Amino acid sequence: MRPGCSGCPGAGSSGWPRKLLAAVDAHGSLSAAARALGLAQPSVSTGLRRLERQTGLTLVTRAASGTSLTPAGTALLARARDVLAASDALEREVAALRTARQGRVQVAASLSIAEYLVPGWLASRPAGSALVDLVVANSRDVVDAVLHGRADLGFVEGPDVADGLDARSVGDDELVVVVAPGHPWARRRRPVTAAELAGAPLAVREAGSGTRAVLERALAAAGHPLSGSPAQLGSTSAVKNVVRGGGAAAVLSRLTVADEVARGDLVRVPVDGVDLSRTLRMVWARSRQPAPAARDLAAHVVRATTPG
Repeated sequence: MRPGCSGCPGAGSSGWPRKLLAAVDAHGSLSAAARALGLAQPSVSTGLRRLERQTGLTLVTRAASGTSLTPAGTALLARARDVLAASDALEREVAALRTARQGRVQVAASLSIAEYLVPGWLASRPAGSALVDLVVANSRDVVDAVLHGRADLGFVEGPDVADGLDARSVGDDELVVVVAPGHPWARRRRPVTAAELAGAPLAVREAGSGTRAVLERALAAAGHPLSGSPAQLGSTSAVKNVVRGGGAAAVLSRLTVADEVARGDLVRVPVDGVDLSRTLRMVWARSRQPAPAARDLAAHVVRATTPG
């Protein structure tokens, strides 16, 4: 529907009725709705009258106390939102089909998986496989990219699978506690307890990181939630650099510290009473059919990570 409101932003688009009704519903008066839309009040009044003529419905009621939507207006607003949501989904589907036609797969992966696993998966694919564009982000941002169509496939390390995603395990991992050789924990004979780990000076990944989420959940399950104000860093390399200074411990994927532990740059500390295991997952949007190139990549990763 097109209200035909001269000078109205988006007046020729399907989004204009929704914006008009939503503004009236949210602000309770035509003048306030006009201010919210950046229009003169007569333009809003004209747009509403034309919309009512086009629909044959009374959409608003006017009273001394303000303006509100009628039941028909409320229903139309809800329907407009549904239509726009469907339109957005169609645009994402078109983008996915365009990507498939171009022979590229958009992949988002959390840091540990992107650095230590994805390169091997890609290198072992058959010749002539589709090109892959890889974005490295924390698990929360990977999930957001997949849900909103910016990535065909995602790889995450967090403990949960978000609503709207399907998932498949592509491996197991373990978080380990590491310190510098000069740290007091490097020389102790008994394991570190959950209480000691929760209260110790730690360097940790930022909120939204799968590593951080697994650590917080494991400590909470052990009865000792992460306390204090640990140093929060945006990359595994930054965390390791802080730990090398000797004052803090870190909890990181065993994949990311294997070389440093083997060289003696970092020391792995045993922990008692804290389950730091985790599952690595491939995720994709439940609402979209993956393009053929994305399905081929997913099948290859499953084969590469299936024992035997």
